[in-house]
Amino acid sequence: MQDMGFNTLVKSPSQPELLLKRLEEIGVSLEQTGKALALIGLGSVGTELERLDEYSDLDFFAIVQDGFKAEFLTNLSWLTKLQTVTYAFQNTRDGFKLLYADGVLCEFAVFELHELQSASFTAGRIIWKAAHIPDAIAQSCVPLSVAEPRFEYNLGEALTNLYVGVQRYRRGEKLIAARFVQQYAVDHVLELAERVEAPQNAMRDPFNRERRLEQRLPVLAGQLEQFVQGYDHTPTSALAILAWLETHFEVNVGMARAIRDVIDIGE
Repeated sequence: MQDMGFNTLVKSPSQPELLLKRLEEIGVSLEQTGKALALIGLGSVGTELERLDEYSDLDFFAIVQDGFKAEFLTNLSWLTKLQTVTYAFQNTRDGFKLLYADGVLCEFAVFELHELQSASFTAGRIIWKAAHIPDAIAQSCVPLSVAEPRFEYNLGEALTNLYVGVQRYRRGEKLIAARFVQQYAVDHVLELAERVEAPQNAMRDPFNRERRLEQRLPVLAGQLEQFVQGYDHTPTSALAILAWLETHFEVNVGMARAIRDVIDIGE
């Protein structure tokens, strides 16, 4: 659904009250279909309401009766009747991203009850449910698995990503060079960072390490602009990352020299 043909977006502040009100309206709309079983709020509109602010989205699961999932995905009237929709597209086999004209962005999935048995998700908050549906529906049956950081692997990958990245840069492949240094190597730095800096109280997102990074690791966050300097600055980004690694860990001297030698060739 590339163009819904609706009115142009009229942006207004997405206040928490508006988000929660819209979520309640979605619950009522689902109930009125006679084919739904529950609405589960997730993230900042789920059990993490303390994070809800004017920049939050609506993340939710709509649980429907067996045999009706396709209908809810192909006919979004249960959402479009609530407010003018500016844009919507199906981003997964189970769900959509949808933008209302008042700036409320929804990211949602539709599941039949049996599908939840194999779905992994953080605990949600029941917004509405049919009387016979248990409260436990908002809890995943599949334990969340957060991969434990692997020190040698992350350090080795960071260093070799830097080397490959600066090599690509010297070849003139600036885009992939930026990816290797300013994305891939930085990903491994984020995994190593908790060995250097005690995380603050901000909750870690088990699915996305970048979320709330600035709140969780403020010291590291203050250095990120040196690690990610942009398309034309991969060599200096690489040097900054390498210096951080050398400051906090025992870095192989030969590997560090090889990275700097490639950078020096282009100076």
